[in-house]
Amino acid sequence: MAFTLPPLPYAYDAMEPAIDQETMTFHHGKHHQAYVDKLNEAVAADAALAGRSIEDLLKGVSTLPGAVRNNGGGHWNHSLFWELLAPVGQGGEPSADLTAAIDRDLGGLDRFRADFNAAGAARFGSGWAWLIVQDGRLKITSTANQDNPLMDVADEKGSVVLAADVWEHAYYLKYQNRRPDYLKAFWTVVNWNKANALFAAATA
Repeated sequence: MAFTLPPLPYAYDAMEPAIDQETMTFHHGKHHQAYVDKLNEAVAADAALAGRSIEDLLKGVSTLPGAVRNNGGGHWNHSLFWELLAPVGQGGEPSADLTAAIDRDLGGLDRFRADFNAAGAARFGSGWAWLIVQDGRLKITSTANQDNPLMDVADEKGSVVLAADVWEHAYYLKYQNRRPDYLKAFWTVVNWNKANALFAAATA
């Protein structure tokens, strides 16, 4: 079965004003679609890869072609990113358990947001900022390009709780070079309900 582009669980304009409709349309329909198409091409070129899940591919990506790493990462990262966004006022709040872990491991919600934004702003070139569970504790990390903490090549491995795309295509039409402004606005559209579920699964 070929990999497919997942539909967004909301309209393209649902993240306004934090993320504009034009950016969402191009980001999902063009950029993510391209990762899916190129991933399918890479998998079709090697019969040994047929039928493997995206998670299985990423966990052993060091042994696979660069096209699988780049486009498989792009597909997995974006598929999760769309679920971690929600229209303003619809994303809920951090659960009591997640809040307690943020207090314990990251110095509280305000400090966590500042450090997460700093990780995203400091990522040179293109990449991602992540909140992960690693050995039972929360940790902020970032990766270059379309790498993620599932990959065996990641410097920091763990289960993802939250992610922010800091490629220019995620924000440039609205924010130009002002990545910190985009990251500040990101918090208004975080889907904490999804993050809470990911945290609960990672710590079960």
